[in-house]
Amino acid sequence: MKIKICGITSPEDAEVAVAAGADALGFVMYRKSPRWVEPAVARSIIAGLPPFVLPIGVFVNEEVERVRALMDECGLVLAQLHGGESAVYCQNLGRPALKALRLKDRGTFLALAEFHGRANVRGVLIDAFSDQAYGGTGQTVDWTLAEEAARSTPIILAGGLTPENVAGAIQMVRPYGVDVSSGVELSPGKKDPAKVKAFIDAARLVSV
Repeated sequence: MKIKICGITSPEDAEVAVAAGADALGFVMYRKSPRWVEPAVARSIIAGLPPFVLPIGVFVNEEVERVRALMDECGLVLAQLHGGESAVYCQNLGRPALKALRLKDRGTFLALAEFHGRANVRGVLIDAFSDQAYGGTGQTVDWTLAEEAARSTPIILAGGLTPENVAGAIQMVRPYGVDVSSGVELSPGKKDPAKVKAFIDAARLVSV
C-alpha cells in the first residue's frame, strides 16, 4: 500500500512523515490553499529527502509553463493536477502527472476512462466532490463508488481519510494507494505527528 502525506509546509512535518514510513510527500503549489508552501521552502525540504521518498507538487489550473518551471525549481518528480485540466493538458505538460478527479457520481467514470492510460498520466486520484474547494476539505469519498472505479483503474484514494477510517477504506476500495492531508493535521498546513504515525501504521497493517 503506497501512502502519501500531502500539504507538507515545514522540514519538521516532512521528517515526521518520512520517519513514519510515507512513500510520498505532497507540496501544494496553489496559492489559494491554506497549505500553500513557498517554492524556496519546498525546494529546501525536498533537497533533504531520502532517495525513495517521492516529492509531488499539487497544482490547480496552472499554466503548463509555470508547472514545468516549479517542478524544475523545486525538484518535484510528479505533478498532481487538481483542477479542470484536460487529457490534452496532461499530454502537453510533458511531465509525469497524477490527475485528481472529484467523485460526484457515476458520471465521473467517463473522466476516469479519459485519463486512464493517457500519455504522462501515471495514475488517477479519487477525491471527494465539493463545490467549495479543489481538495483538502476533509469530506469523505463515496467508498462504494470508489470501489467500483477501482475495479477497472488502479486509483489513489483521498478524501476524508483519517487514522480511524483508513483501514476500512482500504479493505473496501482496494486502491493502489492512499493520500491524506487534513485527516492528520493539528491545523491547516501543520501536521500532528501522532496522527501521521497512526495513519501510516493503520494503512500498512491492512491485508487486501
